[in-house]
Amino acid sequence: MADNKKELEREELHRAIWAIADDLRGAVDGWDFKNYVLGTMFYRYVSENLCNYINSGEREAGNEDFDYAAISDEEAEQAREGLVQEKGFFILPSELFSNVCARAAQDENLNETLERIFRHIEESAKGSSSESSFAGLFDDYDVNSNKLGSTVAKRNEKLVKLLEGVAAMNLSEVKDLEIDAFGDAYEYLMTMYASNAGKSGGEFFTPADVSELLTRLGTVGKTEINKVYDPACGSGSLLLKAAKVLGRQAIRNGFYGQEINITTYNLCRINMFLHDVGFDKFNIACEDTLLSPQHWDDEPFELVVSNPPYSRKWVGDDNPLLINDPRFAPAGVLAPKSKADMAFIMHSLSWLASNGTAAIVCFPGIMYRGGAEQKIRKYLIDNNYVDCVIQLPPNLFFGTTIATCIMVLKKNKPDNKTLFIDATDECIKVTNNNKLTEDNISRIVDGFASREEVAHFSHLASYDEVVENNYNLSVSTYVEQEDKREKIDIVKLNAEIEEIVAREQELRDEIAKIIAEIEENDEPKE
Repeated sequence: MADNKKELEREELHRAIWAIADDLRGAVDGWDFKNYVLGTMFYRYVSENLCNYINSGEREAGNEDFDYAAISDEEAEQAREGLVQEKGFFILPSELFSNVCARAAQDENLNETLERIFRHIEESAKGSSSESSFAGLFDDYDVNSNKLGSTVAKRNEKLVKLLEGVAAMNLSEVKDLEIDAFGDAYEYLMTMYASNAGKSGGEFFTPADVSELLTRLGTVGKTEINKVYDPACGSGSLLLKAAKVLGRQAIRNGFYGQEINITTYNLCRINMFLHDVGFDKFNIACEDTLLSPQHWDDEPFELVVSNPPYSRKWVGDDNPLLINDPRFAPAGVLAPKSKADMAFIMHSLSWLASNGTAAIVCFPGIMYRGGAEQKIRKYLIDNNYVDCVIQLPPNLFFGTTIATCIMVLKKNKPDNKTLFIDATDECIKVTNNNKLTEDNISRIVDGFASREEVAHFSHLASYDEVVENNYNLSVSTYVEQEDKREKIDIVKLNAEIEEIVAREQELRDEIAKIIAEIEENDEPKE
């Protein structure tokens, strides 16, 4: 019952937060407006996080009535250096969210005030080990955008509503829910924005159920890992799922990811902070992973989880240097220029630890197409890297209805076989999308862990069997689908047909009698 109560409270909190967020945007498109709501949440979070840290330290030292938000900026300045070392950033009391929010309605220059404060927060980390975690974090929070209003007064009116709306979100009093209230709310809001944004939403956010499945597949048999990596990390939801599945302390060296879109990159770093991941425990980079990977010094990774872009164009063999890149060279061929999917797989495999697992969402075409992709599949199978291929149901992701697959890679498999799982039916329908339930996820993970043959669900294929199928890795090639058509009893059916024919004859005879009587009655009387 207690768990039920917590879940209900959480759902209530979510509903209230979405109501505020939806109301705040007014005429602005939700997808464009998300940066303002999420950015304001982050500003509130870092303000409260710093305040709570300082206040609890002072109270432990016996200063019961101390309140950082109430002291002067001059007094606070003395602690700046120490706080930047410990927390990675510094905020003056006058620039804390609560104090700015209290004065916001009377501040005619609120846009300039916020711009200055955001710059100060970012600058506070300059020259310290946290600089890369904070640099440019507020770049997408444009206080002078016409999206907020056509005049400064209208923009400031919207900014006041934003501050007051985020202040009204009940995020500080939910410690008993045993969740990261800010992080949980952030994930929920991103889910809502993504589900309402169509294709663009799907590009930056992997639904929680798919994230859970990938992470559990990647951590079977493990209680801890050195670090988790996502080469196309979007807003970071997949990376953070590892902390939820294993526990934050079980990820010894932290979270690593790379993202090409700068707005999404900022959302990812904010997401890390809101989930209470310290600046020294994550390293997110903004560059093209395939052409300019930023974590050479950090590989290998024990867990790689990813949902890379499907069929993305890339330079491929137009760049003569790439075929000698140690990530791609072993296969002897590069992924096609029009479809970089296999390049992401080769990159992930290259950076995977010898005792690690990579779980990657794939476009189904890469499992059966010929040409360069077939040659790369041959390399993967011949070297025994493909542990499992899982066919997922359609319509799991935002913005696409296709039925995707998961490829699980390992470097030190105990056998030379590949498991194929058909999880097409493992889902429930929720509004327009399909969703994986806890039971669905558990059945897939249990099937993956046991590596047993189950009719119409899983098949453990030998190396020779895959070679005989020309390195085709489509699940349908190996797992026979159940014939769900109704089985027909031919003897019974024939008896029924004979009965129908006999009855039909009786009806014909009766109709013939009626017609004869009518004709007899209609004959002219003499």
